[in-house]
This record gives sequence, structure tokens and C-alpha cells, in this order.
Amino acid sequence: MTTPRVGLWLIGACGGVGSTATLGLAALARGLTDTTSLVTALPLFDGLDLDGPAAFVVGGHEIRKAGFRQTVRELHERSNVFDAATIAGCDEQLAEWEANVRPGTVLGAGSTIGKLAEHAETRKAATPRAAIDQIKGDISAFKTTHKLDHVVVVNVSSTEPPFETGAVHESLAALDKALDAGEAVLPASSLYAYAAIDLGLPFINFTPSLGATFPALEAMAVARKSVLGGKDGKTGETLLKTVLAPMFAHRNWRILSWVGHNIFGNRDGLVLDDPVNKASKIKTKDQVISGVVGYKPQTLVSIEYIESLDDWKTAWNHIHYKGFLGTKMIMQVIWQGCDSLLAAPLVLDLARLALFAQRRGEVGVLEHLACFFKNPHGVQVHDFFEQFMMLGEYVAKAKGG
Repeated sequence: MTTPRVGLWLIGACGGVGSTATLGLAALARGLTDTTSLVTALPLFDGLDLDGPAAFVVGGHEIRKAGFRQTVRELHERSNVFDAATIAGCDEQLAEWEANVRPGTVLGAGSTIGKLAEHAETRKAATPRAAIDQIKGDISAFKTTHKLDHVVVVNVSSTEPPFETGAVHESLAALDKALDAGEAVLPASSLYAYAAIDLGLPFINFTPSLGATFPALEAMAVARKSVLGGKDGKTGETLLKTVLAPMFAHRNWRILSWVGHNIFGNRDGLVLDDPVNKASKIKTKDQVISGVVGYKPQTLVSIEYIESLDDWKTAWNHIHYKGFLGTKMIMQVIWQGCDSLLAAPLVLDLARLALFAQRRGEVGVLEHLACFFKNPHGVQVHDFFEQFMMLGEYVAKAKGG
């Protein structure tokens, strides 16, 4: 049987996460790295028909004049990540995949993201419908040119400002009517989501942006036999919270306050330095504690842009809690990790699992992917261990046919 050829289409392709995921795919396919950090490489997934790294072709949308090789070099030089031999061994492949990247759209992306745009074509589409058609054309051409059997679209772009939904987002008919009238009823992330879903492709939203998380696009996914997953990849501090908070719940310790302070210096941090964009991120990071323990302690989440840190993120958590006989105690935890390296393998996991689900004939929201996200689409459970059990149960059923 011929191995399927599959495409990974990245929104925000040449940012840190997209470029690291792309380098990772190339390195895995060439045997230049091992599978550490890939969840789908765990024994749990043995025997599951997931696409191998060598099956993938990468393309995407980008608003800056950047390429995979340039971003990889910048990360290597400024953040001291990646092995030089790995970069050299993958250079030819990265150059080939760079040719598949097309200018994206900044329509509805907000002013801070708009300032990053360097391609004139990013402002070409005058209406949301025109932007959707442009996006669909780019992805369809990618699939045709490379003779791909399947394509998955993953949004790894910068965080947009919060976007309020209304009646027009409740049904596909109402949404289409507004789009046909040229109304600005969707942010950029949702324009990409609409395009992917309308093509019948899996769409994964790795960002806190709106994407496909409203009824009209959820309905479209079912109608087009597409699958959805999101939102906001759970990579660092929030992952830690969803692991530690169950301990407090199961030990019956009362959390009084939980303060999380995050500092980092990459491009995502620069965008989040805008208070409007930051609001989207803080919302997803600040909801998990109460979601796990069932009550609302005092919480504070801060995110600050410190340019010198580059891609290295430091998160300091101060947890004040009450124990036996009313004794107040403190736990402090410091997490330091390279932002792109924490996120990129999860992007590959999600791409593989989404493609697998669609081949099995699944449609709509993939709730079993909850453990990968801060604000999991369609799921109210935030306990990481409960979420991972959902994934394990799904895999067991899939293996059973």
C-alpha cells in the first residue's frame, strides 16, 4: 500500500513555533533527532496509523518577509538552541518548503499584528470574503502542486485582540449573509479557519484567537466533514498549573491565591506587550485553577516582554494555600523553557492526530485533544490527568476498530 503524502499548512509559518516544527519534521525524517517531546511517540500510540515525518510537505501563510531558515538561524544565534549539524542537514529541505509559503492576510488581525506585516499582498483583500477566497486558493494550489492526499491547517500565528461574537456567528446562513455583504464580522484567525473548513480540511487553533470556536463554523465543520481542535497550546506555565492544581484538590488543601508572572522576549512577547492582545492570552491562562479545584481563589497572571530573554520564557508561580488547623503555607515554582521548543512538538502531534481522525471519518470538534490546550474546544475539564485519560481512552477505542 502506498504511503499517503500529507501537507502541513501553517498560519504564521515562519514564526518561532512554525519554523521549529518545520525543522523538527525535517530532522525526524532524516534521523537527525529522536522523538523526545512528541506525545504521539509514546508507547500508548504504538500501532496507531499516524503519518510519519517523511510523509509531510510543509507550506503556509506568513505576513513577514521571513523564511524557515532565517528564523531557525535567529533562534540558534540569539537563544542558543538547535544543533548546528541538524540545521545544516535540514537546510536543503527548509529551502524547498520555504517556496510553499504565501503572504497571509492582516484583515481583522488588529493594529499590533498589522505593524509586523511586510508583504504588500497582506492588505490586498479588501473584504473578508476576498481574503477567504485568497486563502483557499493558496491552500488548494499547495495540495495540487505537491499531489497531496490530505492537508491539515494549524494556526500558530500571533495572538489577536479579543473578538466578541454575536447573533451573526450563531448560524452559517447568518454568517455567510454578512460576509457576502462585505461586513467585517470575522478576525483574521477565523478567516483562515473558515477557508480551511470550507475546503473540508482539519483546522487546529494553537492560539488564543477566536479561530473556529463559535457555532457557525462548528456547524460548517460537520457539514464539510472537517475536524477541529483548539485553542491555545498548553506548553509551559499553564501546563504546570493543570498538573499541580489537582494535587491541591486531592490533598484537600485550600488554595488562597495563585500568582503567575511570565517574562519572555520573542516576537509573541512583543505582540503580547500590547494590552489589548495580552487580554486574550491572560483570559485562557487565568481560568484553569478554578476549573480544576471548583472554587475561585484570588489569582493574578502577568505577562511582560523582556527583549533580552529572546525565546527563553521564565514563569514564577507563588501559591499561597491553607493546610491543617488553618496553617497557611507557600509553594513557589520557577519554570524556564524555550517557548518554541515547548510548542513545536505539540503542533506535530496535533497535526498527526487530526489527520488520523479525519481519515477515520470523524467530524467536528475533537474533544479528546483537550490535554494539548489551555482552553480546550468543547471541553470544560482542565485537570491534565483527566484530559490525558480522555486521549488514552480515544486511542484504545481507535485501536479496537
